[in-house]
Amino acid sequence: MGRGREGARRAVPRARVIRRRARFGDVIGRQLDLFARERAGDIEETEKRLAAYNAADRDEAEERYGDFVDSVDLVKDFLEEIRDTYSQTLDEPTRDVYERQFERELAKRWPRFAL
Repeated sequence: MGRGREGARRAVPRARVIRRRARFGDVIGRQLDLFARERAGDIEETEKRLAAYNAADRDEAEERYGDFVDSVDLVKDFLEEIRDTYSQTLDEPTRDVYERQFERELAKRWPRFAL
């Protein structure tokens, strides 16, 4: 009963996916770390604007939310520029892999800035 097999007969398919995922992991990690250092003020400003929106009364909420969205859009523009500048150095199939991985790593680190 279920004891006939001692392990998988072939390599686990996920193992290949894990290697592919790590292909740009170091580059993307360094890009996001550098962004966090160079644009810390923009990230902090976005957090402040979110707090201002959350604390605003009904009359000011719409304007504060607009300020918050503008700040998020500014940060996203910078991140998109980083992604696109590097991806232009890659061939088309590799570019797609890199961009998907960049967006996945970005969403893990800063979900509100996900592209």
